[in-house]
Amino acid sequence: MNEKEQIIFHIDVNSAYLSWTAVKMMQEGYGRDIRQIPCIVGGDRKSRHGIVLAKSIPAKKYGIVTGEPVVNALRKCPHLEMVPPEHHYYEKMSHELMELLRSYTPDIEQVSIDECYMDYSGIRKLFDTPEAAAAAIKNKVKEQLGFTVNIGISDVKVLAKMASDFEKPDKVHTLYRREIQKKMWGLPVSELFMAGKSSVDTLHKLGIFTIGQLAKSPLNVLESHLKSHGKILWQYANGIDDSLVNTVKEESKGVGNSTTLSRDVDDIDEIFKVLLRLSEKVGGRLRSGKQKAKTIAVEIKYNDFTKCSRQTTVERATDSGTEIYDIVRVLFQELWNKTPVRLLGVRTANLVEEGEPEQLSIMDIDRWKNEDYQSSKIQRPSREKMKKLDEALDAIKHKYGKDVVGRASLMERKKENQE
Repeated sequence: MNEKEQIIFHIDVNSAYLSWTAVKMMQEGYGRDIRQIPCIVGGDRKSRHGIVLAKSIPAKKYGIVTGEPVVNALRKCPHLEMVPPEHHYYEKMSHELMELLRSYTPDIEQVSIDECYMDYSGIRKLFDTPEAAAAAIKNKVKEQLGFTVNIGISDVKVLAKMASDFEKPDKVHTLYRREIQKKMWGLPVSELFMAGKSSVDTLHKLGIFTIGQLAKSPLNVLESHLKSHGKILWQYANGIDDSLVNTVKEESKGVGNSTTLSRDVDDIDEIFKVLLRLSEKVGGRLRSGKQKAKTIAVEIKYNDFTKCSRQTTVERATDSGTEIYDIVRVLFQELWNKTPVRLLGVRTANLVEEGEPEQLSIMDIDRWKNEDYQSSKIQRPSREKMKKLDEALDAIKHKYGKDVVGRASLMERKKENQE
């Protein structure tokens, strides 16, 4: 193998919530491994409400899928065992996993609570092959932490991600660009990363059923039906991905907030309220840290658990929740494919100190004066007035508590949820 060839691992915990819950239950003396019986994490058996957050392999054999309502899962398997999620414990296990992986190399990019990318470059001289390294890491996780991971190996990130989704659990798979015709092109197009239900339905209408057919399809046809997302899917089907493993530590990246919604949401007004609340939290955290952000991003996880994000960089850094929301709202509308949303996030990066001199750009003023704002007749106060308002609200919240004051629209939403 070429010494200069980029090698990337994608490390993914097998059914993370279920595995971590199983480890905890056995440590506490529970007599069975819930991974070996029909079991799910999530929902409430008595009320029959909630969704399946994770499932065991025996539960999967009954046709139970992640994200479906608990009431459906119980119809498929009446003797299904259900355990509640413990998110604080999951965060602890995620931290332990990342610490173990960083004992091999600091070149880690964590992308969710249960998955990350690893740049193999720094440890290639310690192992005979990438496969040997991945096997050693996989076995160490199982031995030391008590749960299993899959590791995908490739020369590009998206294919490493695809490889880690091959046969599970506790496996190592390769999917180099030279292997995609043999290992990936024959798979259903629904197996391609970022191919959500809406996109798959469109592709099926075009007569595209396999990843190979997608890879060979005319790009202009895909773009005419799926816009920019069609190009992304075409690139992924052909193993094209120029992104690198971002090894910057999380605390240096920026400030962000995300929330998993209590139900799937496709109502744009409700989504905007969530994005507004997240934007204000992010703005508050920036001001608390005496920082401003130049890069702003929105994150979406759909109800089929595919994820996507979009970001932009402005010339004038901001710590205003209102300004962040204005930008996030446009980014969301550019990104959203109308599929019901499960998670929303607002992130900032490219941070500068609060007092750093800044120059107002004409391009920056005009950038967000698009049809969205003109049609909605939004009237924003001046930046100086917004700054004074934010400072006053921060002082009130600091003295009397964060929930004592807030936007009327968000307070009304909270009231409705309590009724």
